[in-house]
Amino acid sequence: MSSRSETDIADKTASLLLPWYDRHARRLPWRSLPGKRPDPYHVWLSEVMLQQTTVATVGSYFAKFLARWPTVSDLAAAELDDVLTEWAGLGYYARARNLHKCAKRVADDFGGRFPDTEDALLDLPGIGRYTAAAIAAIAFDRPAAVMDGNIERVTTRLYAIETPLPDSKPALYKRVVAMTPGKRPGDFAQAMMDLGATICVPGKAKCMLCPLVQICTGKDIAETLPRKKPKAAKPTRRGAAFWIERSDGAVLLRRRPESGLLGGMMEFPSTDWTEHGSERFEDTGLAGLSADFRPAGAIRHTFTHFHLELSVHRGQADHKDAPPDCHWCPIDALGDRALPTVMRKVAKAALSG
Repeated sequence: MSSRSETDIADKTASLLLPWYDRHARRLPWRSLPGKRPDPYHVWLSEVMLQQTTVATVGSYFAKFLARWPTVSDLAAAELDDVLTEWAGLGYYARARNLHKCAKRVADDFGGRFPDTEDALLDLPGIGRYTAAAIAAIAFDRPAAVMDGNIERVTTRLYAIETPLPDSKPALYKRVVAMTPGKRPGDFAQAMMDLGATICVPGKAKCMLCPLVQICTGKDIAETLPRKKPKAAKPTRRGAAFWIERSDGAVLLRRRPESGLLGGMMEFPSTDWTEHGSERFEDTGLAGLSADFRPAGAIRHTFTHFHLELSVHRGQADHKDAPPDCHWCPIDALGDRALPTVMRKVAKAALSG
């Protein structure tokens, strides 16, 4: 493609797309109407939740968080365990820990008001380049180049970029910078997202409905774009989880280390998750606690980088005191604990096994 045709696309995209957005913008819980500036807290909260998660899933979580913590200062004052509990099911729990840290920074250092520039936003916990650009553009109308999966796909097709992702990301970013208008950059970013979500969809795009079809150079090969490098097969890790019940009905929970996978979340004591895995209770590291176990089934769960298979064992112990980093939890209070989805599967297997 010549530099001249690239310039034409960059010059015309916003003028063609924004009128379409004014008519067809999706109505989302965190979004203001076109031309209206939303609450930065709502933008930030939704953008963090939407990382690696679908719009359909996020809606109910967003509503719950706002109902419980209406402002960023309210969220900053919350207990981390409460935040993790409300987050349970969204996955990628480091996001929840960073969400809480970021709320505290905004409350303590900025008086409960988000900074309005990309550079200042990037300095906050859990905010990377994409999230900083999205908040700056949508909440503060800064001409920031926003790049999510939908925008990558639209831009790839618009410019017929055949370099596979992720290698094409620098070229895509350069073009999004060129397309982003000085006026209504937040609406432009959301219009690009909506176009990718409803018209320029994965697979067969709905080109006849697209407001950019007249300037799109990749419409004839849209189904093949964006191209991606082959993904490596996910390995499978294995281990064992132990449902340990006291005679009064309380169940033993252990807090995972703050760093690493599911950091700070609660778990039923389990062995390390490795290629071969261990079925031995002794390998949970709970020295001094003994119980007789019986098999209660097995569960399978998929994380971003690996599959996990856990055998579930159920036993009874009469230890009044819990080991370090553990506590006894009444069964009917498990729903109030920060249990990740994989541990909810363990509970279901234990109670039905």
